[in-house]
Amino acid sequence: MLTNKFAQYLVGHHILDEEIMQKALVKMEEYGGSSASALARVLEIEFAVPHDTVYEALSVYYAFPTLKKSIEEIPAAQMDAAKQLLEQIRSDAGDDFKKKLIFHKILPFGFQKSSRDVLRVISSDPTNTVIQEITSRTRFRKLEVFWAPIKTISEIIEKISPEKNEFLQLLEEAGDVIQDIVEDEPTIDEQALDEEINKSLLVNLFEGALIEAVRKDASDIHIIPNGKSAVDTYFRIDGKLQLWLRQENTAPEALAAVVKDRSTGVDRFERDTAQDGFAQRLVDGHLIRYRISILPIVSQEFERRFESVVIRVIDDRKVITDFRKLGFQEQAEKEFLKSINTSKGIVIVTGPTGSGKSTTLIAALHHVISPDVNVLTCEDPVEYVIHGARQLKIGHKMDFEQAIRSILRHDPDIVMVGEIRDKITADTAVKLANTGHLTFSTLHTNDAPSAITRLYKMGIETFLLAYSINIIIAQRLVRKLCVHCRKPIEKEHWAAALQIGLSQEELESGTIYQANGCPRCHNGYKGRINVAEALYFYPEIKQEIINSVNEIDEERIRAIAEEKGMLSMRDSGVERMREGLTDLSEVLFVTAEE
Repeated sequence: MLTNKFAQYLVGHHILDEEIMQKALVKMEEYGGSSASALARVLEIEFAVPHDTVYEALSVYYAFPTLKKSIEEIPAAQMDAAKQLLEQIRSDAGDDFKKKLIFHKILPFGFQKSSRDVLRVISSDPTNTVIQEITSRTRFRKLEVFWAPIKTISEIIEKISPEKNEFLQLLEEAGDVIQDIVEDEPTIDEQALDEEINKSLLVNLFEGALIEAVRKDASDIHIIPNGKSAVDTYFRIDGKLQLWLRQENTAPEALAAVVKDRSTGVDRFERDTAQDGFAQRLVDGHLIRYRISILPIVSQEFERRFESVVIRVIDDRKVITDFRKLGFQEQAEKEFLKSINTSKGIVIVTGPTGSGKSTTLIAALHHVISPDVNVLTCEDPVEYVIHGARQLKIGHKMDFEQAIRSILRHDPDIVMVGEIRDKITADTAVKLANTGHLTFSTLHTNDAPSAITRLYKMGIETFLLAYSINIIIAQRLVRKLCVHCRKPIEKEHWAAALQIGLSQEELESGTIYQANGCPRCHNGYKGRINVAEALYFYPEIKQEIINSVNEIDEERIRAIAEEKGMLSMRDSGVERMREGLTDLSEVLFVTAEE
């Protein structure tokens, strides 16, 4: 029996089921809370219930009015009024309080001038106590609080009070103050380099790039020399490199030195070997980590010692903890869940670098982690901290191979091996699976059947392969079409669309789309989604592997799997096109080998 009235409301209105609610109430007691707001926080943080689902229900429960409009439906005059009111609050209470309201997604949105003089406020959490600070810190004494979706508030903030990148502002204000190193010097004058760095604003360029990459949702930053006196900075957004800034009149060595100076674990004066370092910054109130890779490169300027810098942006807010949010198609999701909801066996995700393998495995791990199991992970390097798992620390005193050998002695229930890279890791994964452990790992192969061949060639016996593996998922990421500007596929592309399995009727219906482009997206795309083939080890698949003598018959395995309903990578892509999520060029690009 549910004792919390808000819990009763959520279950009674079929917003959440009673099983989740009982668990949430237990967790809430651990935190020492009892209010509806406390329950809402627990549901969002601990059980990954979408913010808007919880807080819209909370606003209705407490009878707060709601504002459910898209930003296009809000009149320009009201946006201007909101901007002026926010500026008035800043004038009364200071810039820090304005930033505090924006951080908590609280905005003034109108003023009703009457005998009551009421300030209308929108918030993604109408019970947030910060709202009441407005009456004590500003001239506004009466409030009317509305609930609004967090996306709407974020878009309004972007319109009326966009985040400024102070580093880039300084760079723009200073203009071109960066001077080149003397060209005829055969070696680098370190003192001259120091002077250039100090008198220039290269520090602002580097720090500005770190901030902009997070705000533009880039996965990587590339800093590349462009001749003697220019540096290009690219962002990888939705899997594609895009030029962000070309800095002229700048010595590439100078910017590389700034990156090294402001990072940890790299030597500024070492320019002839690969280096790996890291950095972390507080960006818009969130701690962001950066993994930095530096490689020496050759150029036509043979007397210069240029380096390429690639910075991986690690934002823990991007970690998907709800397995179903990965968006697998119905049968693949069903077979994947069946494979991980067991006590033993290997779950393998394959694909090239950047295909979302780690994201899939981390979501799968979150699905099975609980306090009554020992979860160990062995990754090199560790990118995301996984709550509830013990993540082995790889370093010069314990390398990847030593860690793998030690796992079996540490009483694990569930193990994630970052990558099966050789016979040692393959043998360990098989041994774990055959001794009653659930094991997750990745492999670099083009499709699911070829992963079996790869393991066989590493020296794993066929009967061990057949009875230790639960499922192999091969996946790629395709860019999602922008829903605001996508358009029906043009007739000139119909022939190619017909060849990959779409019908004439589907093409004529206008529901198969292609990219267009608008201010809200990147050349017609925004975000990415997977296409995948899920090779579940049915008894017929296992028998086929056991019957193999000198080599694995991949085509026969694929035929059996497709008879059982497995979608090939291309067929998965075609389904994404039918769903209106991606287009022909993306599907053909990621399935070119088929």
